[in-house]
Amino acid sequence: MALFASLTGCGLLGGDDNAPATNSSSGGLEKPNIKISVMTTTDLAPFWLAVKAGYFKEAGFTFDPAKDIFTAKSGGESVSKLTAKDVDIAYSSYTPFFVAKSKGAADIKLVSDASSAGPGATMVLAMPNGTVKNINDMKGKRVAVTARNTISDLLVMSTLKTNGVDWQSIQWVETPFPATGEALSKGQVDAAFLTEPFLTQAQKQYGAVPVFDTAVGPTANMPTAGFGANADFVKNYPKTLAAWQKVMQRATDEAKADRSKVEGLLQEFAKIDAATAKLSTLLAFSSSLDATRIQRVPDLMLEFGVIKEKIDAASMIAKSASTG
Repeated sequence: MALFASLTGCGLLGGDDNAPATNSSSGGLEKPNIKISVMTTTDLAPFWLAVKAGYFKEAGFTFDPAKDIFTAKSGGESVSKLTAKDVDIAYSSYTPFFVAKSKGAADIKLVSDASSAGPGATMVLAMPNGTVKNINDMKGKRVAVTARNTISDLLVMSTLKTNGVDWQSIQWVETPFPATGEALSKGQVDAAFLTEPFLTQAQKQYGAVPVFDTAVGPTANMPTAGFGANADFVKNYPKTLAAWQKVMQRATDEAKADRSKVEGLLQEFAKIDAATAKLSTLLAFSSSLDATRIQRVPDLMLEFGVIKEKIDAASMIAKSASTG
């Protein structure tokens, strides 16, 4: 499984967020050459649509996708790149953003939404000849997730708790999404949390079968991922932030209106075949940040002890010319 963007030959280049410089040739953006961290998930289709269609260039951005977009193995790794200021904007599931905030690791602001979990888009799978046949078999099992304290394990824990299964007994095995299907097939884990396109790939390539949906009950339509930046980036580069948000809103609206464009992007950037792209159950794309909706994530994190004190999601949402 190829990554959306290659890291080969690309060093992580950090900028000085305390010294904004206006670039008159880039539409007035204070920092047109931004660095971005992403992951290999389907809800990044609007982002790649904006890159390929030239929407970022139209808005004045000058970053080189081959050099300035970096691929993280997990949300935690992506947010770590952000807090270290190796990148300016990072995509991640929401939980690492709130974990970093709770630890005081950085003053992170959420700059745009990405997705929420709809039916069939975030599932736990197992092998048909394995020990997990239904959700009641999950107690004490080895379960693959991209990393701890991400939306992966949070959705699983919530669903187990709702069904009366001992979620605290789970043996979590951190596994990058592209390697999860093979880990299942080799018996290295008993079950695995997956989203697309890896969900469909695990079924087609390795014969894995769905055990239960994690986007039901208390976690139905749960916000899953978004983009964040450091507070000083938001403060120092308001025009850059506004341009980012407008581009992402434009691309998200376009992706939601025409699934065929998304399928083509999955084939090109995720290197999956046309059949897998067509079968994939996509997360619900979004771009605008709604504080009430996003608040569900830190509240759930607090319930499961991922964070120790309540976090106000509204205080973390960046304001710009595009959001009012």
